[in-house]
Amino acid sequence: MTAVGTPGDAVRADRSGDTRTAGGGPGAARANGAGPAGARPAGVRHRWTDHGLMFVAPFLLVYALFLIWPLVSGLAMSLRSDNITGTGGEFVGLDNYAEALGDPEVWSSLWNTVWFTVLSAVPLVLVGLVFALLAHHVRVVRWLWRLSWFAPFLLPSGVIGLLFLWVIYPSDFGFADQVLASFGLHPGIGWLTDERYAMLSIVLATVWWTVGFNFLLYLAALQAIPPYVYEAAELDGAGPAHRLWHITLPLLRRTTGVVVVLQVLASLKIFDQVYILTGGGPDDSTRPVLQYVFQAGFTGYRIGYASAVSYLFFALIVLVSLVQLRLSRRSGEETA
Repeated sequence: MTAVGTPGDAVRADRSGDTRTAGGGPGAARANGAGPAGARPAGVRHRWTDHGLMFVAPFLLVYALFLIWPLVSGLAMSLRSDNITGTGGEFVGLDNYAEALGDPEVWSSLWNTVWFTVLSAVPLVLVGLVFALLAHHVRVVRWLWRLSWFAPFLLPSGVIGLLFLWVIYPSDFGFADQVLASFGLHPGIGWLTDERYAMLSIVLATVWWTVGFNFLLYLAALQAIPPYVYEAAELDGAGPAHRLWHITLPLLRRTTGVVVVLQVLASLKIFDQVYILTGGGPDDSTRPVLQYVFQAGFTGYRIGYASAVSYLFFALIVLVSLVQLRLSRRSGEETA
């Protein structure tokens, strides 16, 4: 006679670890490696972990080689009197940091960086939003509008610098002055040689160059808003302005927070366009912190001191990031 396994037999077999359970009970399931729902045997889990480490090992190696090691070696270098000529190298502790905090040129270049960030971040956010709204609602050759506003962002900084040098060159050779002269205007403005206009010219070039990135983020956020939200508001009698102020902009609040954080961080790291357009002039009125670090390290040959300045600036960027992250989280909690 064939024995029929009962639920009690299965439970007893499971508790005792007996895998020879009639009827294919839980013990039999464990014997086949299945186990309860969602569970894996310990051996399988370890094998998957080993394979995962094998797959991420190349990335971890590159990450450690090109990011972790430069950070550690740069920090160690900032504590020594390293020189690009190979001399020096003595341990000086925090002397480089103390000198940097008392260096008026550091504070001057830091002010130029902050001033550029203030002048560029606001129009980059607002212009990106306006362009995204226009591209989202335009009905004629929509692809052309999107391409024309995003295409400059794909150009390298060297092309942008040379292009704007030709446009705003401070003489009759410049395209901008030729256009003004065609209207009978001869301003004679030193776009890049006058301290009053040099920073504004750099801001103008930066806005034209990088606004496409913010435009793309806003456009993606607009396309993610469900159409029925606008349809319901329109049925309730809401006009275009009401829908913009009470539906679109509130729903774009998180995207705006991300755009502001990314834009501030990008503006603080300005270097390329200033170096190409003005070289930091006139009279260092447009020189940012990163250019001063470059000059201190590769022109003044003081690698240790330049490393200290760069780490102080890095600490400032981290602080700004944490403050903005805290503000965005608080805004998100209030919205929720």
